[in-house]
Amino acid sequence: MSDQAHQRQDTGPATEPAKELRAEELESEVSDLIASGEARELSPEEVVEEIHVAAEAAAGVDDDLAFGRVGPRFDHRSPFYIGMEGAAGVAVIFALGSMILAIGQVLLLIALAVVIAVGLDPAVSWIMRRGLPRWTAVTVVLIIALGVFAGFLALAIPILITQTEKLATEIPHYLHTLKNHNSFLGRLNAHYHIVSGIQRFISRGGSSQIAGGVLGFGQVVLSLVGSVVVVVILAVYLLADLPRVKRGVYRFAPKTRRARMVLLTNEILDRIGGYVLGNLLTSFIAGFGTWAWALAFGIPYALLLGFMVALLDLIPVVGSTIGGIIVSLIALTLSLPIAVATAVFYTLYRLLEDYLLTPRIMARTVQVPGLLTVIATAIGGALFGIVGALIAIPVAAGVKLLLEETTLRHLESG
Repeated sequence: MSDQAHQRQDTGPATEPAKELRAEELESEVSDLIASGEARELSPEEVVEEIHVAAEAAAGVDDDLAFGRVGPRFDHRSPFYIGMEGAAGVAVIFALGSMILAIGQVLLLIALAVVIAVGLDPAVSWIMRRGLPRWTAVTVVLIIALGVFAGFLALAIPILITQTEKLATEIPHYLHTLKNHNSFLGRLNAHYHIVSGIQRFISRGGSSQIAGGVLGFGQVVLSLVGSVVVVVILAVYLLADLPRVKRGVYRFAPKTRRARMVLLTNEILDRIGGYVLGNLLTSFIAGFGTWAWALAFGIPYALLLGFMVALLDLIPVVGSTIGGIIVSLIALTLSLPIAVATAVFYTLYRLLEDYLLTPRIMARTVQVPGLLTVIATAIGGALFGIVGALIAIPVAAGVKLLLEETTLRHLESG
């Protein structure tokens, strides 16, 4: 072995204490500058700049470490540290609980936006595989979604305006019919005193109650519109930047478990996308069935009713029921037998959807059993309303996967 090699071998270990000593000297210099800064004949800005330069030298700032080396961990065995850690944990849990309760509605809207964005991502990926950039694919998907919504409004608004004008022109006829004792409405008025009861209600301050009810209804509508706008904006941003969001989620896992974290996260997102696809499929079936039924029996506004039932059917459990009630009431304008037949049709379809279509579709796309689908939707709706019912099934799919791949595996191996 050469003399140079012997020299490198001898001096190598000695460099570590030298480096530690140098680091301690630099750290002491930073502390001294902080302590004696005001006593020196320098301006405050110059003192801070000098401290900053000394801190960069002590921390070992370079091109790879913009803020220097990470310091050593605290001694977790210290009684003081253990006590502070426990107290801080209790404080953090209390603060997080209070925060979640305060912003619970916003968190639900964020969760709904995430479900929508992840559900639309397969369509974006399909368009991107045709050679288009992501922003173009997102734009195409949004244009299609907005086109469907605009089509529904284009069908609904003229009908609402026409029916409102018709109601306004027929109010005098209804009042005349109420005064005619030979008519059905007239006999009801004579027996139940409908007109006099309305007059007494208005004279006793009922007009102010009606105005308050209208104002409250307006506030609910404005709140609903605001929530929809927030969800749409969040969903658009998430859909446009979903790959970067995924990478950010991956980094929350420890490095030793990051690979498994990536696989589980991707699987959960795939199941959420499958849920949205399955929900759209069942909604299409409900809308198409409504359109065909209304067209066959001459129920007015068949295409509009098909759109409406398809949109309502996106809400699990109660959506198709609400749509069936509305269509049955419209069928009542034709005849009672057609209304009864329509109600029976929706009852049978509801049974078919709940016990055949939804369980099979969700079992294939989300891999959630039918019983768990019903239970999750009921619990989500009871806790958080419509939004809870919408996100209940994808949340149940994610929880089921995590339990299967973590807790159950540990129990089986133990």
